[in-house]
Amino acid sequence: MCQLPCMAGIGLRASHYQQVLEQRPALGWVEVHSENFFGGGAPLRTLRQVAEQYPVSLHGVGMGLASPDPLDAGHLRELRRLCDAVNPASVSEHLCWNTVGGIAINDLLPFPYTRDALTHVADRIRQVQDALGRRILIENLSYYVAFRSSEMREEEFLTELVARTGCGILFDVNNLFVNAVNLGVDADAFIHGIPAEAVGEYHLAGPSLMDGCLVDTHSAPVFDEAWDLYEKALRHIGKRPTLIEWDVDIPALEVLQGEACKAQQRMDAVGFTNANYSVRGELVEP
Repeated sequence: MCQLPCMAGIGLRASHYQQVLEQRPALGWVEVHSENFFGGGAPLRTLRQVAEQYPVSLHGVGMGLASPDPLDAGHLRELRRLCDAVNPASVSEHLCWNTVGGIAINDLLPFPYTRDALTHVADRIRQVQDALGRRILIENLSYYVAFRSSEMREEEFLTELVARTGCGILFDVNNLFVNAVNLGVDADAFIHGIPAEAVGEYHLAGPSLMDGCLVDTHSAPVFDEAWDLYEKALRHIGKRPTLIEWDVDIPALEVLQGEACKAQQRMDAVGFTNANYSVRGELVEP
């Protein structure tokens, strides 16, 4: 089973496929959105070429682990086929919902962190891991409303998911930064509250400021304050594979490489590797 290197990588988008395949730039690893390659064809052929040169992480945006509807069996079949085709080093999904009553919503929506929700999401993570035959990472969410009905904080919810399912955590530093600014979430408590050994990957991106609110658009360089949070995470949790995400107004590949270089410099300066963690893609029993 392949493994992500403990280095900085980039989110690979269609505008850079040809350049990456032709020039083979120095990239630690790449991450793609899983759903873009469902159905095979030319996109999958391209991804398989990329996977011959770089470790690949598959990042899902459409499964809706917290949705009330049953998991989409077709979605799971396509994801399993994709995993079999490219042998990814990591597979991840968001902690969110996106369907109800058969209606799909093109967004990553939050939900209250209750005990009932915990049981529901844990059961669905186990279903996904059983279907894929491998462990997945669950990403903390950027959200713009808080629920009075929540019975625990997000870091407590994630910790319980890890304990119940054996899943890992994809720690999106930018999402935590957005939530801290918009809603006053205690970023230090989150960093210290999640199990360090379960963190398999970091994400970094740049949000946009709209009407006094930070919006997680992945459309800008990483903010200085998010870099500061990343350094705190490195000091407490340790070095992990770190991704630069950029999905809107995508710049030249060299700009992404520059942001990845900044992450790598911070990893090398303040990070340590916790020997207990694993970013391998195998199924880990709780």
